[in-house]
Amino acid sequence: MRMSELSTATGVAVPTLKFYLREQLLHAGERTSPNQAQYDASHVERVRLVRALLEVGGLSVAQAARVVGALDSDMPLSSVFGVAQRAVSIPAALASADDEATDAEPAPTAGQTRIAALCESRGWRVYPNNPGLPLAARVLDTYAALGLGHISDTVLDRYAQAADLVAAADLAAVGAVDELTEMTRTVAAGTVLGDTLLAGLRRIAQEAESFRRFPLPDGAPAPGTSLLDEQDC
Repeated sequence: MRMSELSTATGVAVPTLKFYLREQLLHAGERTSPNQAQYDASHVERVRLVRALLEVGGLSVAQAARVVGALDSDMPLSSVFGVAQRAVSIPAALASADDEATDAEPAPTAGQTRIAALCESRGWRVYPNNPGLPLAARVLDTYAALGLGHISDTVLDRYAQAADLVAAADLAAVGAVDELTEMTRTVAAGTVLGDTLLAGLRRIAQEAESFRRFPLPDGAPAPGTSLLDEQDC
């Protein structure tokens, strides 16, 4: 198919497709002349994945390009996981802190110490550069700086239990796929989109749990059984 047909098949405008090509988000088509190329089903599939990474996963173009690059490489699945994790896990503040890091090893923060102890207690064996380690520690340190001490070790362990369940579901989804290329796509897309899915489900569950724990005042409209027809709170 020509680029105009690829645009029709994916619902993505031609200028955007050209941008994807320039940013190496989309692999080149087969040249049929100096100004023409042919595209196939793999390009349709890739455009849909790129849109998902950008629009639903919330990745920047540079982050999405790294994930796509991992898909096009011969990396093992564990390395693709690492690329996808780093794409969604490192806030700008942490990334800039890494850039400014010196050779001197600073003393571990209270958050880092707690996360290290949590990993030990749960038997989590990960590399020291796992992006979740500084991310989780930074959150705990920020809670402490705000004077919010409700993330006790008991509460933290319950979060860890939930994380184990989610991780098991993630890897079960990967294991359910037989073909290696599809497994790799599942790893990349699932890691990025899974964060967004989990955030959405958490917000739904939080609201439902809040109604169970803190009853609505008299006269307040209760949520109904139809989420499509009822009014918002």
